[in-house]
Amino acid sequence: MVEAVQDAGVVVTGAGGGIGAALARRFAAEGARVVVNDLDAGRAKAVADEIGGIAVPGDASAIVAEARDALGGTVDVYCANAGVGSGGSEAAGEDVWALAWDVNVMAHVRAAQALLPDWLERGGGRFVSTVSAAGLLTMIGAAPYSVTKHGAHAFAEWLYLTYRHRGVKVHAICPQGVRTDMLAATGSAGDLVLQPTAIEPQDVADALFKGIEEDRFLILPHPEVAEYYQARAAEPERWLRGMNRLQRQWEATTR
Repeated sequence: MVEAVQDAGVVVTGAGGGIGAALARRFAAEGARVVVNDLDAGRAKAVADEIGGIAVPGDASAIVAEARDALGGTVDVYCANAGVGSGGSEAAGEDVWALAWDVNVMAHVRAAQALLPDWLERGGGRFVSTVSAAGLLTMIGAAPYSVTKHGAHAFAEWLYLTYRHRGVKVHAICPQGVRTDMLAATGSAGDLVLQPTAIEPQDVADALFKGIEEDRFLILPHPEVAEYYQARAAEPERWLRGMNRLQRQWEATTR
């Protein structure tokens, strides 16, 4: 058992399935009191009933107050997991870009706005951001997703460096392919880049809890992402040319 989460009040957004459901199950198994959030009320209730949690369905951007009340007045851990896997290029519609920004970035910002006053007053709290390796690297065929996941990672970094000395813990989870509905929706680009090394949602939860025990910010369920991230920083031109080769390989499969 991870002592840091025993009897903690935990909120997991987008927890009706996939990574969110795996996180909710793991927190409950570790002795936490879990609020399960999802836009789909039925899915939220099903997971909550399974783990003995509390379903608080609705928009992830606006559920902190209700979740806090459901937990008896205190949120100790907030998992900003809800996300949209918007594909497309720069030509994606304004509505696609707006939704990606709203769910993948601004929902995290709004949650932090609601949570931080209490956390800073009592000197403790934990913010978990489900980002994606696309937020450290990029993803072919998915400009809105890649760009906004970079934003989610940047916001998590900013929270860490700004509030760590005041007791706020922050973790950024950055997996590559995970066997979820979102991966299934990535089409041929996901088949090429993500499917070969895809892992199960439970593997992501396991990686997070190892990171909590080790007090690490960056959670990499695919360890090889660290090597890619280092290569990107050390030799950006070479890395970009390699990604362009991958883009051309993908284009050749879609003709």
